[in-house]
Amino acid sequence: MRNWGSIPVVARLATFLAFVAAFSPALRAEPLRLAPEAASDLILSFASVVKKAQPAVVNVYASRIDRRPRNPLFDDPVFRRFFGDGGNARPGGPTAQSLGSGVLVDPSGLVVTNYHVIEGMTNVKVALFDKREFDAEIMLRDQRTDLAVLRLKGGKNFPVMDLGDSDALEVGDIVLAIGNPFGVGQTVTQGIISALARTQVGISDYGFFIQTDAAINPGNSGGALVDMKARLAGINSAIFSQTGSSVGIGFAIPVNMVKIVVAAAKGGGRQVRRPWLGASLQAVSREIADSLGLDRPSGVLVADIASGGPAAEAGLKRGDLIVTIDGQTVDDPESLGYRLGTKPLGGTAALTFMRNGRSAPASIKLVPAPETPAREPVKPQGNTPFSGVTVINLSPAVVEELSLHGVSEGVVISEVEEGSTAAAVNFQKGDVILSVNDARIATTKDLERAASGKHPYWKLTIGRGGEVITTVIGG
Repeated sequence: MRNWGSIPVVARLATFLAFVAAFSPALRAEPLRLAPEAASDLILSFASVVKKAQPAVVNVYASRIDRRPRNPLFDDPVFRRFFGDGGNARPGGPTAQSLGSGVLVDPSGLVVTNYHVIEGMTNVKVALFDKREFDAEIMLRDQRTDLAVLRLKGGKNFPVMDLGDSDALEVGDIVLAIGNPFGVGQTVTQGIISALARTQVGISDYGFFIQTDAAINPGNSGGALVDMKARLAGINSAIFSQTGSSVGIGFAIPVNMVKIVVAAAKGGGRQVRRPWLGASLQAVSREIADSLGLDRPSGVLVADIASGGPAAEAGLKRGDLIVTIDGQTVDDPESLGYRLGTKPLGGTAALTFMRNGRSAPASIKLVPAPETPAREPVKPQGNTPFSGVTVINLSPAVVEELSLHGVSEGVVISEVEEGSTAAAVNFQKGDVILSVNDARIATTKDLERAASGKHPYWKLTIGRGGEVITTVIGG
């Protein structure tokens, strides 16, 4: 065999040109690209996963027309003489807008997104991957989980994404994030699950998040976190960032919580009813762990028991340490709340708790918090600081729904109208009214009586965020 280097240059060039002439049709042909079908092929491409999941991810556009607040200068008759009557708050102010993403989970047109994407919004439009656009109705808002469910108006047989099992996820699993970051259009990013069961993130009451390093940016909220079987693993909800852009720390709501919210919407509910423990819980600190003889902080301490609640009926007592629920370890109140909150009503859940250094079982009934006393909503009328609020009686169900802690008396504000006197006074949803002009308020009827008539001043005592605030307002 002759060495290639020993062949004359002219002969080598002729051989090369003959090779090109013989194989040029094959070289010019476009390479055939096939979507990967085997798991091993995903090393090269995620195209098959994206093609299956992408049609079910939508863009959500929400808006409202802000009302112009009534200017207090219009209370001055001299000002009114020169500038006319300002009247009450009225439409025509600037338009507030919100941009996010969502996921189709039912062929009839049910879309799951984040509560904060549509919070306070009145008009919602949804754009599909195939460029079709639909008006959407807000079916259910669940602020406690930062989830909302929309229904598309018109159309049928929409593409949907299968729901996975977030309890089967493991740290290191590959995931894709699909959404509409910064409004640039549907975008896919890739990463891994960085951590599971992240609590104390401060995003929602049920803080039990999937953490991922897949890039999530503003506009991704409500979009899909997808596993390698093209199933929904979670709803992308927030990022940790000092710049507003992704730094590789994103959080998604586990799909097992999403299932509960979707089921409530399909059942026609306007809110999600979840099992009630009937106990106040406390995290276990290092000092508490040492006092209990634990080698490390673990479990959830029972701080208080509601009389007649499921925990009391199960025999739990103040000071007990709950360590598992249905065999799953719990290490803080958030994880116990999540585990309980993802269980359907009816039946029981098995708890394991420690008392005096010994382990014991308990069976908790999965029942909702009671609506006792009834809400009996009241909207005080007349020229009072409460004009524009709706107040309801406190009950275990209301305490759970509004995430009120350490509250046992008073009435709570469930709604504040925009541009109202109450809004100008800075009343907020969730404020607990304890007394008016030193008169104790125990029911909505008490507030209705206390708010009637004219007063030279109003002395108000309210509870907000665990604090008691007293203020005086001119009559």
